[in-house]
Amino acid sequence: MCEFLNVSRSSVYYKPKPVINDSILDNLVIKIFNDSKKNYGSRKIKFELAKLDYIVSRKKVRKIMIKYNLVSNYTIKQYKPHKTSCNNDIIPNIVDRNFNNRDILEVIISDLTYVRVANRWHYVCIIIDLFNREIVGSAAGIHKDASLVEKAISTIKYDLNKVNVFHTDRGNEFKNKLIDEVLSKFNIHRSLSAIRLTRQNL
Repeated sequence: MCEFLNVSRSSVYYKPKPVINDSILDNLVIKIFNDSKKNYGSRKIKFELAKLDYIVSRKKVRKIMIKYNLVSNYTIKQYKPHKTSCNNDIIPNIVDRNFNNRDILEVIISDLTYVRVANRWHYVCIIIDLFNREIVGSAAGIHKDASLVEKAISTIKYDLNKVNVFHTDRGNEFKNKLIDEVLSKFNIHRSLSAIRLTRQNL
């Protein structure tokens, strides 16, 4: 009959093995994981189980961890900030934290943030009009540099001649000759946040 139906004989005689839930082992894995302040992975947990005379494979430990959604703190992707030089140019802080009661396009501000996309960090530059907190320009890319800021400025659909002040922090990505030329062309004043005093500044 199997030959006639072109069915494997092993599938006919196959009997699934009963799944045995070892609640004691599950509880031990959970306890070891929590006692480690959620830092241990399957390798460390297997090692700790061996001390208790429980010889199990890492695969078995991983299955239990997945079952109870136990994720080690060290496996969670965390953003590592890159140290960047500070722009110490002598440019006044025109805005001086006065972010409210601004006219349309009187002051636009910009900053960069990061987001994880396809297992890689990407950067986002956003430009906001202080008048109504509208995002008037934006750009995203894999590099945190001046070209990303330039791209964000180029997406502004409003007349740049109406912009009075462009305010940013002192990140080096905002220090670029081409950005200065664009602002100069449209007679936009630069404003930088106050310089933070550090040991290097003193």
